Amino acid sequence: MGLNIVRKNIFFKPDPRRVLARYFNLSVERSIKVVNRVLSMSKQQQTDTLNQVFRNFSKRHRSVVSILEKNYKRTQSILHGMKIQDTDISYRQKLLIGSYFTMEYSIEAAAFFNPSVVEDIDQTQLREGEKRIILSFRATGEGHVSSIVFRSAIIDKDLNIQLDMSGDLLEKPKVIKSHRYQKEDFVNKLLQMHYPEAFVLEIIKNKLTESFTYEELRRYVTEIQTENVLSVDSETLMNQIMWLASSHYEMTYSLDTSISERVIFPISDTEKRGIEDARFVRFIDEKGRITYYATYTAYDGFTILPKLLSTKDFIHFKVLPINGKIANKGAALFPRKINGKYAMLCRVDGENNYIAFSDNINNWRQDITLLTGPEYPWEFIQLGNCGSPIETDKGWLLLTHSVGPMREYTISATLLDLQDPTKIIGKLKEPLLYPNTEEREGYVPNVVYSCGQIVHNGHLIIPYAMSDYASTYATIELDELLTALIES
Repeated sequence: MGLNIVRKNIFFKPDPRRVLARYFNLSVERSIKVVNRVLSMSKQQQTDTLNQVFRNFSKRHRSVVSILEKNYKRTQSILHGMKIQDTDISYRQKLLIGSYFTMEYSIEAAAFFNPSVVEDIDQTQLREGEKRIILSFRATGEGHVSSIVFRSAIIDKDLNIQLDMSGDLLEKPKVIKSHRYQKEDFVNKLLQMHYPEAFVLEIIKNKLTESFTYEELRRYVTEIQTENVLSVDSETLMNQIMWLASSHYEMTYSLDTSISERVIFPISDTEKRGIEDARFVRFIDEKGRITYYATYTAYDGFTILPKLLSTKDFIHFKVLPINGKIANKGAALFPRKINGKYAMLCRVDGENNYIAFSDNINNWRQDITLLTGPEYPWEFIQLGNCGSPIETDKGWLLLTHSVGPMREYTISATLLDLQDPTKIIGKLKEPLLYPNTEEREGYVPNVVYSCGQIVHNGHLIIPYAMSDYASTYATIELDELLTALIES
């Protein structure tokens, strides 16, 4: 093929110094013992220990006091069980108890991979040929729990990416579970997950109002459990109702944080084991308004759930589950509507690339078409997309990943028709990128993987992960790649 793809000698590596403070969960029995031990300390021991906590950790977090207060409050049910009143404990004792139920979590300690890139909202104060960009990464720490992290950067006229200085004081958002659910959509999603006994389904339908909030739903579930004798299967269904409802939420970060300090860490039960492979896209609607969307996979240790995240400013985010037939990993939204409909790349069966169309951005119940399946030896295991397609005057440029012998991941390219992206104009007959000697070693060997690209100064910019440990990027002249695809 002879395409001139250039690997840049610029790397994005994990930084184990970037830590969040998390609640340290202990059993009730052990928690009681810890609280008793703290309260049995002398006043001087309590003062000295708390001062040591402040000395060691106050510079590592934006407000360690608020963290300790929050985690103390999470122990209050234990204290009530111990017949201890909140008024019996001094403020400093509360902070000290909170410190024993707090732990630091290094979000990037294990891996920093599967990058995506979009053009930043702010394009001011730049020199000629520069563009301000936002990179997202999947960061993995202890226990293989994944989160979404960001880096702001400038890419210059020579295609070199210079990351802005990263903030050290990481922040989780204020979580707002204020989403209003529509009865029909909620019941339909529930039926995709679990088909309940007929009488229980009727109870649920009769109990739910046409629309309801998370707190209202919690009350309805409690009432159903109190008013009816439910089987084990139906009790499981009640848990699944709350599990599903927790997947809708909004979150907001403080205005005085840098984007690198905002961490989208697992919040709901549906994603408690990780948020995987966010594919960000700058979406432009019919009126020219810009919204940044990201599709990602939520994982709770047993079940995956595709989700849609949206933001206009990377400060306030909304999260919704993606409903319908595309409930598999690797969904990627087109950057605009096509023929009046949203379009989404997806992988329904785990090994082929599909394309779906919908009138509603988070409901995908029909109009799913097989796009392409494994054809060449280097893609016999499976195919998937590498993020949202890029619109060019020759067609939709789609980068794909594939898996071949020895579970080696490679990246290739396909060109789709602009008006009808179910039609393939061209497809490379060999990989565009494959792991070289330096990229083979890592957390998961033999993997190159990307979740989104941009065009800059006539070149395609391809950030990608190196064996799920760190990330880098490569560039290729756009016209060269398009010509190769048209001639393939």
